[in-house]
Amino acid sequence: MRRRLYLMRHAEVSYFAPDGTPVDPPRVPLNEEGVAQATAAARALAGVELDRVVTSGLPRTLETAAIVAPGHAAESWPELRELEGGRLSEIPADALRDEFVHAFRGVIPNETRFLRGESIGELFDRVLPALERLVGADDWHTALAVLHGAVNRAILSYALIGERTFLGPFEQGPACVNVLDLGEGDEWIVRAVNVAPYDLLHLSHRQTTMERYWDLYRAGNE
Repeated sequence: MRRRLYLMRHAEVSYFAPDGTPVDPPRVPLNEEGVAQATAAARALAGVELDRVVTSGLPRTLETAAIVAPGHAAESWPELRELEGGRLSEIPADALRDEFVHAFRGVIPNETRFLRGESIGELFDRVLPALERLVGADDWHTALAVLHGAVNRAILSYALIGERTFLGPFEQGPACVNVLDLGEGDEWIVRAVNVAPYDLLHLSHRQTTMERYWDLYRAGNE
């Protein structure tokens, strides 16, 4: 029987203060909306028997996991942390919007740097060995991994194509759930992508996550 990986993105956080000032990403907690989203995901996964719960160890993933899978000891895998951007203040003003909003547009080359920080190739360098380590463990049949938007894109892209190709259009909403099965020969089957238990048909908006964050940043800097 195939093993199953429920691959989640952490629930909503506030990356920008009301005045548009960026909040330190490694420390940002869930906001009120994020708690509600994670609670909806918990209801969707109620009754699922999990053998392992993996997070990046960042507060927003640990908090989400604590709500979604209470009673499980969440593991912290730092190599699964989010793709790290550079300083927004160091990006020229006339290029900032395009680099921000279109950060995950199309098939992104490995040498491309996210907001002039970490490259896609560097992301694969740390995420794929961690994924292989999880796959190689024989102590789980059903696992939950609460990670991040870019990390999930890397995993989904690899599961779908089998190589280091980063498919940016795999949108990852807050607290979304992706369903991946793993069969013989480590063959991945992608069953569901970006399922938002609190908004199954994504009726609330048609923006990408990066577009929404750009609006928040711009509102505080006008």
